[in-house]
Amino acid sequence: MFDLLMSADMMLADPDGMADILVRKLGVHSHPNWRQAFGDHPYVAHFLRVHKSLAVAPTRLEPQWHLDRPNHGDPMFPIYLDSLKDYQGVHRPILTHATVLALQGDKFDLLMEKLMRRRLPFRMARRTADMPFDRMWLGCTPEDPRYRPDVDGGLCIEVMPIEPLQLPAETFAMPPVQPRDPQPGSMVRVVARGFLVRNLDETLRRCSLNLDWEPKGPVEHLPREGYRRASMGFTLPNSATLDIIEATRWNSEAGVYVSTWGPGPWYIRIAVNGLAAKAEDLKQRGTRFTWIEDSESVGGKPLIRVDPEELRGQLVEFVDD
Repeated sequence: MFDLLMSADMMLADPDGMADILVRKLGVHSHPNWRQAFGDHPYVAHFLRVHKSLAVAPTRLEPQWHLDRPNHGDPMFPIYLDSLKDYQGVHRPILTHATVLALQGDKFDLLMEKLMRRRLPFRMARRTADMPFDRMWLGCTPEDPRYRPDVDGGLCIEVMPIEPLQLPAETFAMPPVQPRDPQPGSMVRVVARGFLVRNLDETLRRCSLNLDWEPKGPVEHLPREGYRRASMGFTLPNSATLDIIEATRWNSEAGVYVSTWGPGPWYIRIAVNGLAAKAEDLKQRGTRFTWIEDSESVGGKPLIRVDPEELRGQLVEFVDD
């Protein structure tokens, strides 16, 4: 149904400093033009790329933070944002400002008509000179802009048309665009964003009933990982998936995390051209990581997990493309 997971975001203070960390520690690509900040919308966001081509890697990394200033462009958003922090837990190290999904063509209008017909709560941001396009948040209304998980099962979804992202035409090509002459260890694309929930079946029920959004395959049970997982796909094959996860053991990594910090965003998984070469690159950068030889989460293949202490608590993993 949805076309793209726009970004794997990280809501944390000093997004400029976090962008620098991601560039130095992981080797992601940055550019001054990819930094977004507006006077009437008091936030700072970096839309970093793991590959320079958006056709190859349309899902970006987004360190961002909202500043403590009046929001003239969207005066109700601070109430929503405070409620979102409360919902996730203000001390949670991995916070999201929104799981941003994009729709192309008339699909955005069709979604809005569906929400109206079903009398589901949502709120639109008003268009401004800085942001002259539609943005919609689920689970809140203008008269009560605080977030509730009734519609999306706790996924904190924001939806926007895909056209303002100005993706190149090749992004929509079939077969999907692949990197040209990839170098050993180079990053290819963000392939998955993990999201922990308390009750996977309930979240999937709400996504199905309210949004007509279904997993791209059967729910997986990964006993060694200690969780169940449903991968929500997108029509753009190069988009990252949204992996919705419910812990099944308290003492698994997923179980410990959700029992310590609560549900919400978890891992960001990036595909690379040669995992061993990426490990050498991380060593050269002085970035601490763990090499997992046999990870059930990626079909028994190896996986690199970067030490979250290197990334201000964010969990980033690398897998072979």
